[in-house]
Amino acid sequence: MVNQKLTAPEIGFTHDDFAALLDKYDYHFSPGDIVPGTVFSIEPRGALIDIGAKTAAYIPIQEMSINRVDSPEEVLQSNETREFFILTDENEDGQLTLSIRRIEYMRAWERVRQLQAEDATVRSGVFATNRGGALVRIEGLRGFIPGSHISTRKPKEELVGEELPLKFLEVDEERNRLVLSHRRALVERKMNRLEVGEVVIGTVRGIKPYGAFIDIGGVSGLLHISEISHEHIDTPHSVFNVNDEVKVMIIDLDAERGRISLSTKQLEPEPGDMIKNRDLVYDKAEEMAAKYREQLLAKQQSAAAAPASPAEAASPAEVVAEEIPAAVEEEIPAAVEEEIPAAVKEEIPAAVKEEIPAAVKEEIPAAVEEEIPAAVKEEIPAAVEEEIPAAVKEEIPAAVEE
Repeated sequence: MVNQKLTAPEIGFTHDDFAALLDKYDYHFSPGDIVPGTVFSIEPRGALIDIGAKTAAYIPIQEMSINRVDSPEEVLQSNETREFFILTDENEDGQLTLSIRRIEYMRAWERVRQLQAEDATVRSGVFATNRGGALVRIEGLRGFIPGSHISTRKPKEELVGEELPLKFLEVDEERNRLVLSHRRALVERKMNRLEVGEVVIGTVRGIKPYGAFIDIGGVSGLLHISEISHEHIDTPHSVFNVNDEVKVMIIDLDAERGRISLSTKQLEPEPGDMIKNRDLVYDKAEEMAAKYREQLLAKQQSAAAAPASPAEAASPAEVVAEEIPAAVEEEIPAAVEEEIPAAVKEEIPAAVKEEIPAAVKEEIPAAVEEEIPAAVKEEIPAAVEEEIPAAVKEEIPAAVEE
């Protein structure tokens, strides 16, 4: 039997061939992609992540969360698999930079927009104040409460650490601007306890040519000049003085705008009694209010049976609503100019620099240094002017205890 000498066959597959094969099947990764990755190695100030590229990607500690992180182990565990945002393209070593912070940032804005659309009330603790207002965090994002929208008798400095109910005034991701109102949240909560046709006792807190502002248990309602008496009145000053205690009836509640419209005219047994015999009006207030509610119910039933004509549909509350904008123009701008621009110019840019990593500044074109100050002058006053109801304007100077 002839012995056969066995030799190993030559393999025609070189190192270059292997590299070419890797290139052929390598995935293409681009900044802005969200990809799955597995934690390969945790380092003191970051971590290496296997995302299927030729070289392990790197995530620095400052990109691990929208909140402050002192140690990578607070966020990541070895062999953990999760989503990562590709922050930058490959460097000279072929390594990609990743971010979890950017994913949380995008999802936080999405959640905040949803909460605003639902007109939700959120709660958050104040972590800092300045001369313009207070700063809070909502879903990890930095939010600003203008001083005119903080309803408390406490000095602003004492609010740090206190949790406040808040409503959204403005949500603008492009300008990285999140503006909230404590006052509006309180007004809505207290308005939910009130009813149209209810007689309440209040205190005159301010008098303007168009009417009187009445404090009702911490919220302000407008007694328009046209709703004081059936007889003509030249000025509310001829009927009321500041700090007068009055009985009024609620004729309209607009929770969305935080507006309460009041009337004493509807409580007059005879036209002009508010001028001639105010005590009689107060004595008969509940009786007259009951008649008003009966008439209101009958009108609603009639409207349900047959649509009313435009002339019939105009109610006293609607008349008041038409008159209020003039009050808004007179009352709001001064507070807005004083409170919001300075605070936003001072605080929002710092928030953006802290919240948005330098690597993604190109992806968020609204640079704070260029956009915020101009936007504040153009956007904030208008936004607040639309949001701040005339009926509660008197709360801006006179803080309301929560």
